[in-house]
Amino acid sequence: MTSERTDMTRVLLADDEPLVRAGLAMLLQVEDDLVVVGEAGDGAQALAQAARLCPDVIVMDVRMPDMDGVEATRRLAGDAFIDDHGCTAAVLVLTTFHDDETVYAALRAGASGFLLKNAAPSDLASAIRAVAQGHAWLAPAVARKLLTDFAERPNPTLPTSKEMQRLTAREREVLVLVAHGLSNRDIAAHLIVSNATVRTHLGRILVKLGLHDRAQAVAAAYQSGLVRPGDAPPNPARPS
Repeated sequence: MTSERTDMTRVLLADDEPLVRAGLAMLLQVEDDLVVVGEAGDGAQALAQAARLCPDVIVMDVRMPDMDGVEATRRLAGDAFIDDHGCTAAVLVLTTFHDDETVYAALRAGASGFLLKNAAPSDLASAIRAVAQGHAWLAPAVARKLLTDFAERPNPTLPTSKEMQRLTAREREVLVLVAHGLSNRDIAAHLIVSNATVRTHLGRILVKLGLHDRAQAVAAAYQSGLVRPGDAPPNPARPS
C-alpha cells in the first residue's frame, strides 16, 4: 500500500454491493488528491468505519440492509457522534433512486450532496471535492425536481423578492447561476472572474439574505421569482 499524503481527501465508500464499491474505488484510484480509506456494506458499518477512520467524505448509498444510508447520515451528522468520536465527515449520497422523498430525507438528514449512479465518472470526483470543501452538490436531474418543488411550495422563512433587492446586480447574476446548478468553477468561467471572486460573492449573498448554505440560496432564488422552473441559463460573458 502506498503512503498517504496529508493533503489528500480521505473517502469512505458505503454500499451493500461489493462490485459497486470495487468499481468506485477503481474510479477514485486514478485521482491524485483522493484516497479510499475504507468500505462499508451497510449503515451500521459506515458508522463504525467513520468512527475508526475519520474520513473527510463518505460516499453513501441510500438503500442498504439493517441501517439505510439516510439513518446513517442522520447519526453521522448528530452531536452525539461528533462529540463521542471527534470526527465530522461530509456525506455524498450516491444512488440509483432520485424520487422526491429519498432526496428530501437525505438532505434533511444532513447530506451535503446527491449524485446519481448514472453520472459521469468525473462527476464523482468533482462532487467529492466539492462536499469536502463545504459546498453542496446536486445532480442536475435532482436539482430540477427539488427546485420546482420549492417554487410550488413557498417557504415563509426564505427571503422575499423585495429582500432580494439587497443584492447587487453582480450578486444576482451569481445567484441565478447557482440556481441553475453551476459549480463555483463553472460560474467563474461563465462570468470570466476568479473562483475566489465567486466565493466572495456567494458569501455576501448568504449574509445579506440570512441564508445558511447553497441549497437555501437556490430555494430562495426560485421562490422569489429571480429564477423560474424552465428558465434557460443566461449566456456566458464575452471576453472584453
